[in-house]
Amino acid sequence: MRPHRRQKRKLKSEINVVPYIDVMLVLLIIFMVTTPMMNLGVDIQLPQTNAKSLQDKKDPVVVSVDETGQIYLTAEGEKRQPVSADEFRTRITAYHNSNPELQVLVAGDNRVGYGKVYAILPILQEAGVSKIGLMSQPESGAKNGKP
Repeated sequence: MRPHRRQKRKLKSEINVVPYIDVMLVLLIIFMVTTPMMNLGVDIQLPQTNAKSLQDKKDPVVVSVDETGQIYLTAEGEKRQPVSADEFRTRITAYHNSNPELQVLVAGDNRVGYGKVYAILPILQEAGVSKIGLMSQPESGAKNGKP
């Protein structure tokens, strides 16, 4: 009779990546489902016009007013942020002091009252901003600023 020798199993030095792939696919599906639900912008319906668009090399500061009258500020690579009138006054003054040639575009929702959009203009004037433009959407039949 032969003595039975117990054989030692060799240890594997491999990493089982299947569970990691499963987790990655679950995360991918979660991100694909939730990303469209994130609302990063503000729904503003701009009035339509056949004016030509401005050509400027620097990004202007954009002040938006939604249909409820809430003021939003988008400045120099930052995300659109809701601001109060006092905070808007402080920030626009600081932007103007750092750049006297600051251009500000006002985007007023077509559904908001004229007075709520107009309330922004005296604040811009007090801050010393001289380059102010009103944003609009091109008319559906207009091409390159021509009806």
